[in-house]
Amino acid sequence: MATKRKIARATSPIRPPSAKKPRQTELISDSFDHSRDEEKYGIVQREFYPAEMSNERCKQYNDNELPRPIEVLNRVLESSKEMRTYQIEGGGAVVHWFKRDLRLTDNRALSMASEKAKKEGVPLICMFIVSPQDYQAHFTSPARVDFELRSLKIMQEDLAAKDIPLYITTIEQKKDVPSHMLEKFQEWGARHVYCNIEYEVDELRREAKMVRQCLWKTISFEAVHDDVVVPPGVLMSGAGKQYSVYSPWLKAWIRHIHEHPHILDACEPPAQNPPNARIRFASIFDMPIPSAPSNKSLTQEERDRFAHLWPAGEHEGLARLNRFLDEKVGKYKDARNFPASNSTAMMSVHFSAGTLAARTAVRSARNANTAQRLDAGIAGITGWISELAWRDFYKHVLANWPYVCMYKPFKYEYTDIRWEYNEEQFNRWCEGRTGFPIVDAAMRQLNNMAYMHNRCRMITASFLAKDLLLDWRMGEKYFMEHLIDGDFASNNGGWGFSASTGVDPQPYFRIFNPLLQSEKFDEKGEYIRKWVPELAGVEGKAIHDPYGRGAGKQAEKAGYPKPMVEHKASRERALERYKEGLGRGTANVGGGVHN
Repeated sequence: MATKRKIARATSPIRPPSAKKPRQTELISDSFDHSRDEEKYGIVQREFYPAEMSNERCKQYNDNELPRPIEVLNRVLESSKEMRTYQIEGGGAVVHWFKRDLRLTDNRALSMASEKAKKEGVPLICMFIVSPQDYQAHFTSPARVDFELRSLKIMQEDLAAKDIPLYITTIEQKKDVPSHMLEKFQEWGARHVYCNIEYEVDELRREAKMVRQCLWKTISFEAVHDDVVVPPGVLMSGAGKQYSVYSPWLKAWIRHIHEHPHILDACEPPAQNPPNARIRFASIFDMPIPSAPSNKSLTQEERDRFAHLWPAGEHEGLARLNRFLDEKVGKYKDARNFPASNSTAMMSVHFSAGTLAARTAVRSARNANTAQRLDAGIAGITGWISELAWRDFYKHVLANWPYVCMYKPFKYEYTDIRWEYNEEQFNRWCEGRTGFPIVDAAMRQLNNMAYMHNRCRMITASFLAKDLLLDWRMGEKYFMEHLIDGDFASNNGGWGFSASTGVDPQPYFRIFNPLLQSEKFDEKGEYIRKWVPELAGVEGKAIHDPYGRGAGKQAEKAGYPKPMVEHKASRERALERYKEGLGRGTANVGGGVHN
């Protein structure tokens, strides 16, 4: 194990954070030096990643002076296409490498691998590598690892019904994963390998390296787009640039799908393997699903709780999709922002683990609509599709601005903001003891369910970044370590929005008022009372601010803390700190945006 740092589980004492980002090589920052705090509080894991990238190097990516990792992968795939397509034939097997695509239904690379195996008359072998160091480097939560392993067990049985073996093993050192896979390809006589692309920087570079290494061994390694509906790089503005604002991007995304409707077509499931596959690869069929790595283990109580809350596998993902479209989607647009309404799809874990394809969800929603256009018909359906599109958008951002995967904000000039690193305040935020009921309810939901309602993610993130002025990457990392649906691109994008360091065009002085957010989105206090039992007996509007609205003695007696900061003063402090970091002086701030 490369690190001895113990990860705080959802029910354990909280430790200071670090942000999930595959970070890269060469770089020294020219910005405000917070490297000591980054390491002290685990934001940067030096055992995996180097020093901070400079702002100048970020600018080189923006100015197209440095090749993006996805562009390198695309060039490698294109330059080797003729050899992989026409010069490498035959072999004793075809391999599909599962990663975050744990399903047989509508899986592009798996379908291609099956088709190739059928054409060659050889067996299809599937594989999945458990990599503890990758889990650690990515801050993958124990709940998410548990969900993956439970999904793998279901998928193993579904594959076996088609006589398809699933090779699954644990590789302790992540640097050994490619060489181990290559050894297995050669052992099985495989000449064609397929996988779906992941868009984080390390993964893109690994895939480019795998293409080259496999070619040296006369093996075709094919990586294809499947995790998104529209691949990154396809949608360009009139100026020929990647969109960095969601609204015009969404219009282009919808227009592209309307012009290329085939991209929503379902991929065929894998075909039955030849009967001799069970004889040739008998040892693989007997392989057990590994236990969770020690750095991502859960207690038995936690395993039971998450298995109850989050049934695993693609069958459950499809069932949830159908129930949502049948029962909830009509009210989705009007009710989705209210955490007590139980109006959301609750399918994000399936998109994140790949037990359900985003393509499947968009296609199913379109088919359930009264119109075949994605932006017409039932308001709930069009609203949900536009929310699904955010997932594509953030992956496009990740691919085009790769430095967000290297501990840098999208607005890299915000690097010079002086963040706080107050451990006591951070622990109170993590544990849901801030004295702001809506914030505390949301954090307790996260710690219990490994999940948080999206509106509450914005509220809690804004509170940490703006009211507490804590380094937003501390919260980003904590979310990844605890969310069962943790997805780097979406999580990073959401935190960038809340900290005003991301692609959102709103200025930094948009600061959520937790009291106003609470009154607007949990008017009757149902969500608060569920997750903050100390306040269950508080009546009326006092539930949102018990110490400020006459219920202080009741709250104090029940053990609920007073507010840890005063919002108005915190807001003013945040405005000054942002101005200082951006070098804008102290004049002409204006009233700002106060939600």
